[in-house]
Amino acid sequence: MCLGVPGKVTAVGEDIHQLAWADVCGVAVRINIALVCEGSPQELIGQWVLVHVGFAMSLLDEQEALETLAALQHMRAVGLARDDEDADALR
Repeated sequence: MCLGVPGKVTAVGEDIHQLAWADVCGVAVRINIALVCEGSPQELIGQWVLVHVGFAMSLLDEQEALETLAALQHMRAVGLARDDEDADALR
């Protein structure tokens, strides 16, 4: 299964051929912005993008990005709770 995660662009290079930086869940990640950059790379700073295997795949509005992050965090919490229950059942 492939998963894209929202990230907020924090820094860019001079052109789309240079890697940019995004904050993805508190981690600075280098990303390729060539697929989403239509003008100056500087215009992407502060924008939310969907990051998949190091590429910004699409632009997201902030609400969509925050809802996606909340859903991912909820799935992780549900997964951890289930793992704990499974571990208890094995004891």
